[in-house]
Amino acid sequence: VTAFTIAHSITLGLATFHILSPPARVIEPTIALSIIFVGAHALLFEKGERDWRLLFAFCFGFIHGFGFANVLRAMDLPRSALGWSLFSFNLGVEIGQACIVLAVAPLLALLYRQRIQVTRRVLATAAFCVISAGSYWFVERLFPPA
Repeated sequence: VTAFTIAHSITLGLATFHILSPPARVIEPTIALSIIFVGAHALLFEKGERDWRLLFAFCFGFIHGFGFANVLRAMDLPRSALGWSLFSFNLGVEIGQACIVLAVAPLLALLYRQRIQVTRRVLATAAFCVISAGSYWFVERLFPPA
């Protein structure tokens, strides 16, 4: 969670202050691809393999930061409010992520105490849902309605 936030904070700042601003038509489908990748990784990851999730979260945070910047820019905030807006936005994202982890962690702990088969089935279902949502968003962003 924190690796993602640190990375998106960097690119959010760079893009909001117009230091580095990739076009939304590139960033938005890339964000969707990162979601597909997370689902596929969850589905295909085997215990005992090297765990790259922290690195993935950090790298995907960079991409998502540019997407968040597009949202902030669309709000047309006064330049004098950008610093506070960036801080507030990042704090809100971090709190939101922490709330999700706090809500999901007990459920996952319960599943892991159950049979491995049940856990794998639930994980596969969740991964399929993530891949499906990411695929939908990818197509939607690649071919926006006219």
